[in-house]
Amino acid sequence: MDSIKIFGVKILNTTLDDIVKILEENLKGDKLKTIYTPNTEIVMAAKENKELRDLINEGDIVIPDGIGLIYASRIKKKPLKERVTGFDTSVKLLEIANKNGYSLYLLGGKDGIAKSCVENINRDYPNIKIVGFHHGYFKGSHLGIENHEEELKIIDEINALNPDIIFVGLGFPKQEMWIHANRNRIKAKVIIGNGGVMDILSGNSKRAPEIYQKLGLEWFYRLIKEPSRIKRQMILPKFMLKVIFTKNVIE
Repeated sequence: MDSIKIFGVKILNTTLDDIVKILEENLKGDKLKTIYTPNTEIVMAAKENKELRDLINEGDIVIPDGIGLIYASRIKKKPLKERVTGFDTSVKLLEIANKNGYSLYLLGGKDGIAKSCVENINRDYPNIKIVGFHHGYFKGSHLGIENHEEELKIIDEINALNPDIIFVGLGFPKQEMWIHANRNRIKAKVIIGNGGVMDILSGNSKRAPEIYQKLGLEWFYRLIKEPSRIKRQMILPKFMLKVIFTKNVIE
C-alpha cells in the first residue's frame, strides 16, 4: 500500500474502506498486526525524537489520524486520500468482530472505565466475546520498566485468553511504547493503540459532533470543552508553519 513520510513519519495513504479490508484479512491470519494512529501532535513529537519516530515507523498499519496531516500533504502536493481516525478504525474493528464473533481484550483507562466500556460494547455489539480487561495503572515497559511482574502477569493473562483484538488505551506515547515492547510476546491478531477511544465507548467522554468532524475541527471542539488544552492545541498552527516554511517535509 502507498505511503508518504511527514517529517520522517511513515503514514499510509489510504481510506477507511481500505483499512477495513486489510483488517478483515489480518483477523483471518495468525500473526499480530500493530496499528498506530499518529495525529499532528504525535508527528511533531516524533520529528524531534528519532527513537519514537523509528518505533512508529515499525508499526504494520500507521494511519493519518490528524486533520493537520491531511492539510500538510495537500500543501506539499502529495495529498493523502482521507483522514482515517483511530476512533473510526476502532469502531470498524468492533463491527467486524460483532459480525464474525471475534474476541476482544481491553487494556487501559482509569479504574472502572474499561468495565463501563465492556458493558456498553456488550449492549451494542452482542456477538463480540470480551475475554478480559485491565486498567492502565500498572508498572511496565510503557513507563520504562522492563519485565515488571505486573506487566508480565497481564501479558500471561492476555495470552491465556487468546483474544483476536486488543485495544490499548494508555495515551501517547505510552501505548505505542507498550505495544512495541511487547508485540513479539503477545498472542492476538490485531492490536491498536487508540488513546481515548475507551473513554468515549464507556460514556465517560463524548466525541465532537459530526459537523465538527466533517470540518476537521474536532480539535476546536475539544478546546471549547477543555480550555486547559490550549498549550497542546497550539501544536497545530506550529506544525502548519513548519510545513509551509520547511523544505522536504514530505517524502
